[in-house]
Amino acid sequence: MSPRSTAYHTATAELLREHGLRVTWPRVSVLNVLAGRGHLDANSVARLVRGNDVHIATQTVYDALKTLTAAGLLRRTGSPGSALRYERRVGDNHHHLICRQCERVLDVDCIIGSAPCLTLADDHGFDIDEAAVTFWGVCPDCKNTAGQDTSVNRGRTASKSMKEEK
Repeated sequence: MSPRSTAYHTATAELLREHGLRVTWPRVSVLNVLAGRGHLDANSVARLVRGNDVHIATQTVYDALKTLTAAGLLRRTGSPGSALRYERRVGDNHHHLICRQCERVLDVDCIIGSAPCLTLADDHGFDIDEAAVTFWGVCPDCKNTAGQDTSVNRGRTASKSMKEEK
């Protein structure tokens, strides 16, 4: 059977139906590629779907990612100067740890527990339901690689490092 014909009879297809979405093979393929993997950009998702001997246009992947994110099946994260990344870990309160050298992204559970996990001095009347925290640093692999510049500012484009702010 082709990936297209089997896409409609899977747990992933049922998940789409539960969220009120039409089941299409691109949506199923994108969700399946992201299962067990996390923090992939659209081009990586398209490449992995194509690795299953399926032709899919990159725009079709972007459309599926947008729809799946809007439905709450995917979480979109981004960092300054990098492509948006997508993951299936949704519905919990976690944050991200990103290596400045290799851009590896790891999930970090919130130690406080419930969202939004942070308290503002002044919420300006907003009903806050989420806080996105990104921790930046250099991962052990990059730190241990001989000859690597492990400067905390390498790769940082849009904001100052904590050291610069002090």
